[in-house]
Formats: sequence, C-alpha cells, structure tokens
Amino acid sequence: MNHYPSSIIELINNISRLPGIGKKTAERLAIHLLHAPRQEVKQLALSIMALKDNVRPCSMCFGFSDHDVCRICSDQSRNNELLCVVERPGDMAAIERSGSYSGLYHILSGVLSPMNGIGPENIRIKELVERVKKGIIKEVVIATSTSVEGEATASYITGLLDKYSVKLTRIASGIPIGGDLKYVDQVTLKRAMETRYAV
Repeated sequence: MNHYPSSIIELINNISRLPGIGKKTAERLAIHLLHAPRQEVKQLALSIMALKDNVRPCSMCFGFSDHDVCRICSDQSRNNELLCVVERPGDMAAIERSGSYSGLYHILSGVLSPMNGIGPENIRIKELVERVKKGIIKEVVIATSTSVEGEATASYITGLLDKYSVKLTRIASGIPIGGDLKYVDQVTLKRAMETRYAV
C-alpha cells in the first residue's frame, strides 16, 4: 500500500475504521471514489456531514430523527397504546422491516450489564416508566435480546412496570423458520419448548 500517495493511504485508513470493512475493501472503495465523478464524491461527503449535523435522538422514542419527533412517533396511523421496548435503533429497524408491528417504540440505548458498569441509570429505563405512567399505553412489548443481559433487562423492566395497569408481553423466541433441530443450540431449544403454543 506504500506505493499509493499519502492522500489515498489516509482515505484507506479512514474507511477501514468503519465496522466490517477491512483494508482490501477500503482500498477498493478509495480507488472507486478516486475515479468517481467529482459531484458524486461531493454528494457523499455532504451527506456524511448532514448525518452528523442533523440526526439526533427522537424526544419520544430516542430513535434516529432529523426532527424533534421522529417519523414513526409522529405518524397518526400508529397504535399509540402499544409500545415496543428495544435495545437499539437497529432493532427497531428490523421490526419495522418485518411489517408485523404497528405501535410505537422505546429505545433503551443498551442493556443492563453490571459487569460493565451499566445500571438502570445508564439506559433509558426512567423515561420508559414516565411514558407508562401517563396511562395512554395499554401494552408494553419487551423485545430485548435473549442474551443474559437482555433477559436481565427484560426481568428488571417487568418488575418495574408490574405495578401499573399495563399488559406486559415478551417477544417469542425459539426455532428459526426452516431450522433443523439437531443444529439448534440448547438455550434456544429450551426457550422454544417453554414458549410452545396450542395448534
């Protein structure tokens, strides 16, 4: 890589800092940008700056937004009595892509992890309780991961919200569609057995 001018090397190094991009991919992208029309490269640079300048947490759900309230929270067609609690904006995006949910969201911005010094005050649990206290929400769907931390966070939230007149549900987990039982890990198989349903 030393045969490149320093400006190309610097770009390769900067691109390779992005998650999932190694040096070879960064090199291909840098060379592509070098040969791309100037306007295309300028547009990319402007959109990156706009991302940093304009995107902020939604004041309601704490997802990504260009405005004070995000597109989902301001959508009058959404069911405002249904609230799905997720760890990160990416989890919300995954649920939205499924097309299976029409309520609102609450993003915790993490999970409880005492080993890493993350307690209830470090994630958005207090804000969740405040939303439930208002009495509009009828059901809270807890959609944290099935990791130890995700399960602990779900249990903690359930304990906190149990005293309010709100239905508490947890997303189901188990065998993936098309999954072969002999390849499924024991924890997933155990959960699938525990959450079995009548047919």
